[in-house]
Order: sequence, then C-alpha cells, then structure tokens
Amino acid sequence: MAAMPFFDGHSGQVHYRHWSAVGGPVAQLVFLHGMGQHTGHYHRFARGLTTAGIGVWGIDQAGHGLSEGDHPGPVADLAEDAALLTRLAEQHAPDVPLALMGHSLGAAVSMELLLRGDSGFRCAILCGMPKTAAVPQTAEGLGSAGIPLLAVHGVDDRIAPIDPVRDWAAGVRGLEFREFDDAGHDLLHEKVHATVTAVVRDFVLGATRP
Repeated sequence: MAAMPFFDGHSGQVHYRHWSAVGGPVAQLVFLHGMGQHTGHYHRFARGLTTAGIGVWGIDQAGHGLSEGDHPGPVADLAEDAALLTRLAEQHAPDVPLALMGHSLGAAVSMELLLRGDSGFRCAILCGMPKTAAVPQTAEGLGSAGIPLLAVHGVDDRIAPIDPVRDWAAGVRGLEFREFDDAGHDLLHEKVHATVTAVVRDFVLGATRP
C-alpha cells in the first residue's frame, strides 16, 4: 500500500507516493511521470519492482494529480521538486543505492537532474525521450555522467518519433538503447509493459549491485 504524503515544493504543495520494497530495499528508484499523468497511474509498474526489492518513489509533478502549481511548469522548477523527493528517498534508506527514471516530460526532468552532476544516482533510465531534449548538448553532458544509462523507446512512438532519438542515443557514451516493436509512446501502459518493467528491474538491480 502506497503512502500519500506531501512536501513544500517550488510551486506549492507537492504530492508523492512511496511504494515500499518487499522484504526491505536493495535499491530505490525515483520515478518521474509524463505530461498529463500522475503517480496513481503507476501502481502496476511499482509492484513489478517492489517485489524484486526495489523501493519506488513517485512524484505528482507540479499541476498534475494532487500537486499544486502550473501545468506543466519549467523543467528547472520540476527538477527542484524532484531533487527534494530524492532527498526524502535518501533519508529513508541512507545506505541503499538510488536509481532515477523518467518518462517523456519526466525524462527531460531526469536529464536536468543528471546534467547538474550532483544527484548521487547510481544509474538512470529514460523512457519515451522527448525529441526536444534529444540534442547534442544533452548527449555530451549525459555521456560525462559516469553512470550506467538506459533508454527505452517504442518503435511506433508518434509523440516522440524514434529516428531522431535513436540518432541522439548513438551519441551518448555508455547509453544502452532498447527499442520495442509494436509499441508507442507510453511503454508502461502498452502491451509490452511487463517486458519493459522487467528490463528496467534487471537494469536497476544490475547497476546497483555491490
């Protein structure tokens, strides 16, 4: 059962959820959703990770779900809120490694956090990467992050067509790019959702293992 607390964010009260790992966490994942979504859409995904010992922390980004603020809000401001959530996760289990994952808008916010260089994440996953963020400057910066990186993308994505994202991914040092046939933009809510969840689970466990 997920707890449903709030904290004071950049644009007001921010709602978040924590799905506890079964048997205690071996890793924790900070998850950032996409435009028009909220954490309530991700119970199934979280369950696929918590049963493997991965605690999940999710935020309703400003103007989404139960959070206050403008919709969608500047990416830099959303990253400030995500950093606050990350600190809560760290305080909850200080000795447990952290992973980061963002979908679409959340992927752009995740990149903002990673490019700051002080996040403390052990690995990161970008899902449905928006093409507006898939530019040479971010490719260079991510390649210097020094952590394992995974990008997952649907071949039939019409919101963020795969070709420019594929080209961008090829320029990111150390990035693993996984494509999913017969899948569009919202991978965690399509018929491939179980496969994508398993890929994310295995990547996080592998990247955070001592």
